[in-house]
Amino acid sequence: MIKDDLLAILVCPLGRAPLRQEGDSLVCTKCGLRYAVRDGIPNMLYEEAELPEGVKSIADLACAKEAGVAAS
Repeated sequence: MIKDDLLAILVCPLGRAPLRQEGDSLVCTKCGLRYAVRDGIPNMLYEEAELPEGVKSIADLACAKEAGVAAS
């Protein structure tokens, strides 16, 4: 569980959108990318995040398009 004061300053590394907590994950409110939280520490590497259902690549996400991330 992430403390509220930390959650308030964390954003999606791709599009800088706010995050919401869902179980053991932080979810981008804009693109739906799901960042794992283990032992209270969020893994904010978008390359290791879980894609939303129906999305095949990070480049397809709204935040990635905004940030200019190319498909790899």
